[in-house]
Amino acid sequence: MSIVVRDVREHELDSILALNNAAGPAILPLDAARLRWFYDTAEYFRVAVRDDTLSGFLVGFGSDSGHDSSNFRWFQERHGRFFYIDRIVVASRRRGGGLGRAFYADVQSYAELRYPQLACEVFIEHDSDPARVFHGSFGFHEVGQHVMPGRDGEPSGIRASMLIKELCSYPWVREHYGDRLPNVPWLTQPRAPAPAPHRATGT
Repeated sequence: MSIVVRDVREHELDSILALNNAAGPAILPLDAARLRWFYDTAEYFRVAVRDDTLSGFLVGFGSDSGHDSSNFRWFQERHGRFFYIDRIVVASRRRGGGLGRAFYADVQSYAELRYPQLACEVFIEHDSDPARVFHGSFGFHEVGQHVMPGRDGEPSGIRASMLIKELCSYPWVREHYGDRLPNVPWLTQPRAPAPAPHRATGT
């Protein structure tokens, strides 16, 4: 069956929240407010639909964003321009069916036109070998490790393997087009930030 990867729609947020929080210990839990913040601010927030069913999602941010993740800040302190994959979640019944590879092909095709590096992390605990092999097969390599903070500044105990992939197409695209990419339908465009909420003036 075909896989369709497309931008998220607002009415899908409840389903995405449930999908995220059923994913197990390898994915940090979300609440509705945090997911809404992703929806309002993420440069890339796409879902995969298979057999007319929402089966996964991927959220990503550019290096100049105001993302407050400690893992994002770790990359920001050590690297220049990069595109950061905050999370990828695939429904358990769809794992091993190619959705992860479809997402990574899609996010790379977006990122390599705009950023020289693709960044993400994999938790070292929780039987991470399949995830590390998956990322290694896509050309990611470890550039360090980071113990994520917990509450009140204390370490959470969750150690992440910090991964980078060099995007070899970026220098050519940058040299020939800079920031003025052609407006063609097959180029995935950045998501538009949500408009600021209207506030009554009282007049």
